[in-house]
Amino acid sequence: MKNKRLACMTLAAVLAACALSGCGSSSKSGGGKTGSDGAKLVTIWSPTDEPAIEEWWVEKINAFNEEHKGEIELKREAIVRADSYAYEDKINAAVTSNDLPDILFVDGPNISNYAADGIIVPIDSYFTEEDLSDFVESIKVQGTYDGKLYALGATESSVALYYNKDMTDAAGITMPDKMEDALTWSEFADIAGKLTTSDVAGTNIIMDKGEGLPYVLEQFWISNGTDFVSEDGSKADGYVNSEKGIEAANFLNSLIQNGYANIDPMKQEFHNGKCATMLGGSWEVATLEQSFPDLNWGVTYFPVADNGGINTSPTGDWAACITRNADEEAAGAVISYLMNKENVTSYAQAIAKLPTRASSYDTLTEYNEYPRSLFKEQSLNTGHPRPRTPGYTVLSPGFSEAMMNMFTGADVKESLDQLAADFDSNYQKNYAE
Repeated sequence: MKNKRLACMTLAAVLAACALSGCGSSSKSGGGKTGSDGAKLVTIWSPTDEPAIEEWWVEKINAFNEEHKGEIELKREAIVRADSYAYEDKINAAVTSNDLPDILFVDGPNISNYAADGIIVPIDSYFTEEDLSDFVESIKVQGTYDGKLYALGATESSVALYYNKDMTDAAGITMPDKMEDALTWSEFADIAGKLTTSDVAGTNIIMDKGEGLPYVLEQFWISNGTDFVSEDGSKADGYVNSEKGIEAANFLNSLIQNGYANIDPMKQEFHNGKCATMLGGSWEVATLEQSFPDLNWGVTYFPVADNGGINTSPTGDWAACITRNADEEAAGAVISYLMNKENVTSYAQAIAKLPTRASSYDTLTEYNEYPRSLFKEQSLNTGHPRPRTPGYTVLSPGFSEAMMNMFTGADVKESLDQLAADFDSNYQKNYAE
């Protein structure tokens, strides 16, 4: 692939492309450092997290360092995500100054951008074929670019349709309890309409007005037999704005225009009884159980397109990569350690998210019981990661802007056509052969 020019990025972009010719890789700030007793120093950057996860990191780093004393010393810098892009801004600065850490945790859809720009290196060789077969397919797909594995994570995510059981029972509505009976779009809209009142929205489809929109709503394109971009990630025209794509956008727009969903939902709208259904993440189970014990709720499968739509559900989470600045052998030992069965299982348990190893469910038996079993079923069978394309930095904010424009009255086709044109222009300028 030809050298990349610095892409024109907006504040909403998640990554900055780096010109390979201007960033050089001969100097290794991370890989060239040594720790105590002459050990190779391996540094990790990852976002700060809740106390249970911070404790997990301390425990695992201490255990690794004790086991590899005098050979490898592992250190982590926890970076506060003060706003949506503070973490990415720090990475961008490190790319420019050639001061990257050895191991970098990044959000799933950003992996392709880093891989395309030569910022991270393949990690295939640090996992056996048998080992990789234990990871769910979606996390491997998320971490793969141009046929090579660049990243793996310990947890996955999923989204399903939560519902207020008191409201559905009062309306005589029975929600599906089998994947093959998942609500169609028409059934979903009908239920949302029946449950909409002057005080309660029928549904909530806006997780947030940034990355939450493509993360959740892409599945409507996939269920309808298309996607945002081509399989190789090079083209949006004819995909996001295809006839099937326009159908998906029109359906979502109808939920807003008919008054079944709010364009500006209040915080925790479903949790506070202000909407009857919600497209929400698997992490909401723990929140509802712990903080809203009096709410009578259930969860059912992600809705499917009418006329034989594909069962699908969102996936994606943070994953570990090895940067070009690393001592790859030492970093490979660390990444293999972090993603072993024991550590994946304990991390998933601490953060209350789906594990990426199928064998972890032997220990995490809570996922054998509803409602967690539903998210496990989706993760193992219907999960689709966000598009693998270095152009995601344009696609994500562009899609969010297009959807919000539609929701406020812009023409659906024109909005999607503009998104497709912007994506294709950026890809051709910066990534085409």
